[in-house]
Amino acid sequence: MDAVLDELFLTILERQAHPRPGSYTGQLLASGEDEILKKVGEEAMEVILAAKGQGNERLVAEVADLLYHVLVLLAARGLAPADVKAELVQRRR
Repeated sequence: MDAVLDELFLTILERQAHPRPGSYTGQLLASGEDEILKKVGEEAMEVILAAKGQGNERLVAEVADLLYHVLVLLAARGLAPADVKAELVQRRR
Protein backbone atom coordinates (compact mmCIF):
# COMPACT_ATOMS: atom_id res chain seq x y z
CA MET A 1 0.00 0.00 0.00
CA ASP A 2 2.91 2.37 0.64
CA ALA A 3 3.79 2.45 -3.06
CA VAL A 4 0.26 3.39 -4.09
CA LEU A 5 0.02 6.13 -1.45
CA ASP A 6 3.48 7.40 -2.36
CA GLU A 7 2.53 7.57 -6.03
CA LEU A 8 -0.73 9.33 -5.23
CA PHE A 9 1.07 11.83 -3.01
CA LEU A 10 3.62 12.54 -5.75
CA THR A 11 0.75 13.22 -8.15
CA ILE A 12 -0.78 15.63 -5.62
CA LEU A 13 2.57 17.42 -5.29
CA GLU A 14 2.84 17.59 -9.08
CA ARG A 15 -0.62 19.18 -9.32
CA GLN A 16 0.38 21.60 -6.58
CA ALA A 17 3.56 22.64 -8.38
CA HIS A 18 2.06 22.59 -11.88
CA PRO A 19 -1.71 23.12 -11.76
CA ARG A 20 -3.65 21.73 -14.73
CA PRO A 21 -6.93 23.14 -15.95
CA GLY A 22 -9.78 20.91 -14.84
CA SER A 23 -7.71 19.05 -12.24
CA TYR A 24 -9.79 18.41 -9.10
CA THR A 25 -6.62 18.24 -7.03
CA GLY A 26 -5.41 21.55 -8.40
CA GLN A 27 -8.79 23.17 -7.79
CA LEU A 28 -8.91 21.82 -4.25
CA LEU A 29 -5.41 23.08 -3.46
CA ALA A 30 -6.18 26.48 -4.98
CA SER A 31 -9.38 26.77 -2.94
CA GLY A 32 -7.39 26.95 0.28
CA GLU A 33 -7.09 25.10 3.54
CA ASP A 34 -10.61 25.80 4.78
CA GLU A 35 -12.11 24.09 1.72
CA ILE A 36 -9.71 21.16 2.08
CA LEU A 37 -10.68 20.82 5.74
CA LYS A 38 -14.34 20.89 4.78
CA LYS A 39 -13.76 18.01 2.36
CA VAL A 40 -11.83 16.02 5.00
CA GLY A 41 -14.75 16.47 7.39
CA GLU A 42 -17.30 15.44 4.75
CA GLU A 43 -15.31 12.35 3.85
CA ALA A 44 -14.85 11.40 7.50
CA MET A 45 -18.63 11.55 7.97
CA GLU A 46 -19.12 9.43 4.85
CA VAL A 47 -16.74 6.82 6.30
CA ILE A 48 -18.84 6.70 9.46
CA LEU A 49 -22.09 6.35 7.51
CA ALA A 50 -20.63 3.64 5.31
CA ALA A 51 -19.39 1.72 8.34
CA LYS A 52 -22.81 1.95 9.96
CA GLY A 53 -24.69 0.17 7.24
CA GLN A 54 -23.59 0.63 3.67
CA GLY A 55 -21.41 -2.45 3.41
CA ASN A 56 -17.71 -3.13 3.15
CA GLU A 57 -17.38 -2.14 -0.50
CA ARG A 58 -18.79 1.31 0.22
CA LEU A 59 -16.64 1.60 3.35
CA VAL A 60 -13.47 0.87 1.36
CA ALA A 61 -14.44 3.48 -1.26
CA GLU A 62 -15.08 6.12 1.39
CA VAL A 63 -11.84 5.38 3.25
CA ALA A 64 -10.01 5.79 -0.07
CA ASP A 65 -11.69 9.19 -0.54
CA LEU A 66 -10.74 10.20 3.00
CA LEU A 67 -7.12 9.14 2.53
CA TYR A 68 -6.90 11.15 -0.69
CA HIS A 69 -8.24 14.30 0.96
CA VAL A 70 -5.93 13.86 3.97
CA LEU A 71 -2.98 13.61 1.57
CA VAL A 72 -4.10 16.84 -0.10
CA LEU A 73 -4.24 18.48 3.34
CA LEU A 74 -0.72 17.29 4.14
CA ALA A 75 0.58 18.66 0.85
CA ALA A 76 -1.15 21.99 1.44
CA ARG A 77 0.58 22.25 4.82
CA GLY A 78 4.00 21.29 3.44
CA LEU A 79 3.91 17.93 5.19
CA ALA A 80 4.23 14.40 3.85
CA PRO A 81 3.03 10.89 4.65
CA ALA A 82 6.52 10.25 6.02
CA ASP A 83 5.77 12.77 8.79
CA VAL A 84 2.71 10.77 9.82
CA LYS A 85 4.64 7.51 9.57
CA ALA A 86 7.38 8.91 11.83
CA GLU A 87 4.75 9.86 14.40
CA LEU A 88 3.26 6.38 14.29
CA VAL A 89 6.70 4.80 14.69
CA GLN A 90 7.39 7.01 17.70
CA ARG A 91 4.07 6.04 19.26
CA ARG A 92 4.97 2.34 19.06
CA ARG A 93 7.85 2.88 21.47
